[in-house]
Amino acid sequence: MLEAKQIRTVTAKEFRDRIRNRWVIAVAIIFTLFALAIVYFGAAQQGEVGFRNIELTIASLVSLVIYLIPLIALILGYDAIVGERERGSLDLLLSMPITRLELLLGKFLGLSLALTCSTLLGFGLVGLLLAGQTDAEALYHYAGFMFSAILLGLVFLSLAVMVSVLARDRARASGAAIGVWFLFVLVYDLILLGVLVLSGGEFGEDLFPLLLLFNPADIFRLLNIFSLEDLKTFYGLATVFPASLSNPWLLGSMMVAWIIAPLAVAQWRFK
Repeated sequence: MLEAKQIRTVTAKEFRDRIRNRWVIAVAIIFTLFALAIVYFGAAQQGEVGFRNIELTIASLVSLVIYLIPLIALILGYDAIVGERERGSLDLLLSMPITRLELLLGKFLGLSLALTCSTLLGFGLVGLLLAGQTDAEALYHYAGFMFSAILLGLVFLSLAVMVSVLARDRARASGAAIGVWFLFVLVYDLILLGVLVLSGGEFGEDLFPLLLLFNPADIFRLLNIFSLEDLKTFYGLATVFPASLSNPWLLGSMMVAWIIAPLAVAQWRFK
């Protein structure tokens, strides 16, 4: 049976460590600066500066988040377990009255709390600045964007913890983490587009939308694009992605599944 106290203890230690080394503040500042630059200078090449509308703002921020948050999450969690093993502290931890699952969950929750705080601080500050320039409906969509960004971060943090359990040393773990980032952020969509072009578009009618759900970065993009009609038309996804698969609850459930599955694999291997 899981002991909530043991999990809370590990969670608190992980979070305090990130606060002590100023990791949370540093990442929050990075998010804030990038978001501000996109919000106010995103249309500089068209000769415009300043906030335009929430649709274009979210579209620009989605592109930023897809590249930045997965990388930060993977860097944050790739040595969660393998680092303890290399330092020789893992045996000491497991000699205490704590199970491997409690240790794994505590590590993941502590890192998740740090990443969530950074995301909320960084994008939340930008949201406060936008509050005086837009309406309540736009802020609602912006809040949904922040929530989906947190889910995306938790997915890649879960993948990082899985890599940390599977890897034999930190060097291999860091290499695998970068490989995961390249696969889901860069390579996966290029492969799908290549197959789509080679098939003359026939591949896109049935299988293509389903394969998008096997990439958490694509699910995040779909969550934000299909919440705004202008973005859906702009990206051209309305013609290749069926409405039955664009339900926010379905996409959100897929993100949650992406968080749980790597943790389940990590727990199985950690035993």
